[in-house]
Amino acid sequence: MKRIILIGLLFLTGCVDLPEGITPVGNFEVERYLGKWYEIARLDHRFERGLTHISAEYSLRDDGGLKVVNKGYNTEYQEWDSAEGKAYFVGRPDIGRLKVSFFGPFYGGYNIIALDKENYNYAMIAGPDRDYLWILSRTPTLAPEIVERLVAEAKELDFAVDQLIYTEQTQTP
Repeated sequence: MKRIILIGLLFLTGCVDLPEGITPVGNFEVERYLGKWYEIARLDHRFERGLTHISAEYSLRDDGGLKVVNKGYNTEYQEWDSAEGKAYFVGRPDIGRLKVSFFGPFYGGYNIIALDKENYNYAMIAGPDRDYLWILSRTPTLAPEIVERLVAEAKELDFAVDQLIYTEQTQTP
């Protein structure tokens, strides 16, 4: 079984919670969020270990949800891994709070806690608790001052930013 499919393990708890003291973005426009996002940084998890060039692509599903395709390059096996999931809003669709599943009926929280609302060029995502954090960008790199600002915001929200892993995106595998 491909390694990135293990991302579903995150969601086996069925936890779609929002970390205490954290608010998802409002005035969210799903149509602007669709398309490809590159992982800039993340907190460590075994389902992404050994992967570089990680991206996620979002598109609309016929049932009103989102199709999610995560992809990463496995450096050990020298091959691309991918996993397909689905996401649905938790509550109103103008709030950046979704539940995502890569394994059957089990869902995990996908909470957009920072977003470039002008251009939708970057986002910061929290899982159901402070063990899960991602910084995403529309491009493989993100201006250092934006990364620094997002990391500072995450630190203020009590995420372990000293443990962030910065994803290799620049050299093509």
